[in-house]
Amino acid sequence: MINIIWVVLFVLGMVYAAFNGTIDAVNRAIFKSASEAVAICIGLVSVLIFWLGLMKIAEKSGLLNKLSSLFKPIMQRIFPEVPPTHPAMGYILSNTIANLFGLGNAATPMGIKAMEQLKKLNGGSDKPSRSMITLLALNTSGMTLIPTTVIGIRMQYKSASPTDIVGPTLIATLCTTLAAILIDRFFYYQRKKRGRK
Repeated sequence: MINIIWVVLFVLGMVYAAFNGTIDAVNRAIFKSASEAVAICIGLVSVLIFWLGLMKIAEKSGLLNKLSSLFKPIMQRIFPEVPPTHPAMGYILSNTIANLFGLGNAATPMGIKAMEQLKKLNGGSDKPSRSMITLLALNTSGMTLIPTTVIGIRMQYKSASPTDIVGPTLIATLCTTLAAILIDRFFYYQRKKRGRK
């Protein structure tokens, strides 16, 4: 569906530009944006490699395990249906920690693996379980301590202080994560009242 929306927006924009006589400006903008996108991607690769390297060091030093142990009691309360020793819990913890460090690219595979494990816990049903919905809500809100991607983009565009975004990002993502958990719980208890799981 989203692909259709993008195609419709693109076609409408091109038709409007043709009738408005600004098709040359649109073509220039397309090629300029394409070259900027490549430059940004190359710039972000170095930032992501740095943070992924730090994550690997944290894993080898045992810091990642300590962080997992710190977050495990919280995650067990958020995901009460998931047994503490189940592989799904490990993937959920890895996904959460990667998101905390703004490593969305590293968090995504862990989130997919967590969903696969949660589906197995749900008996292979195509209907999402409470835990699957909660994980999706948490990933959408994405609490972040260090927004590495945004810092990388700000550095690419020569920001005077690219790390100024850390404080506002932490506050904003903390609020969205709390809101996601509260909304998730509200709808869960509403469904429970109606006799639905």
